[in-house]
Amino acid sequence: MTEVITKKVVANESDLNRDPITGTLGAHPLGTTAGATSGAVAGGVAGMAVAGPVGGVIGVVVGAVAGGLAGKSAAEAVNPTAEERFWKETYIREPYYVNGHAFEYYAPGFRAGWEGRVRHDGRTFEQAEAELKAGYNFTRSELDPSWLEIRPAARAAWDRVDRNWKAKP
Repeated sequence: MTEVITKKVVANESDLNRDPITGTLGAHPLGTTAGATSGAVAGGVAGMAVAGPVGGVIGVVVGAVAGGLAGKSAAEAVNPTAEERFWKETYIREPYYVNGHAFEYYAPGFRAGWEGRVRHDGRTFEQAEAELKAGYNFTRSELDPSWLEIRPAARAAWDRVDRNWKAKP
């Protein structure tokens, strides 16, 4: 008797990028937050300069909304699922690849690169590197590679997002 094996395909909920509050697809809370914060600061400063304290409050609100929309738009330029898939398929062809290191070794570096490129829009890798390194070191365990070991992966992912972003019409 031949045994038939069936495989049930289940969508990976983490790939759907759902909004944590509404459940809407395509949410980008980090990009939205970063944009809203910088927009609120800029709006508040401009509002204070033009109309005093009341203008400052209005500027904060308007700046936060505009900045949040801009941040969400920037974050949508990078699809984390697509980036991870790309790097899983190509990491062994990178010049820094060390034979025997699995994708998981480099994955935190790739993630730091593509997320950092969006979070630090308008800055170069070198200008943002101290913050990227600090963020990586904050979450890394003793078993994870050092920043210097995964830095080339972070830089490669940063550069890929940068090239793709500039190529869009």
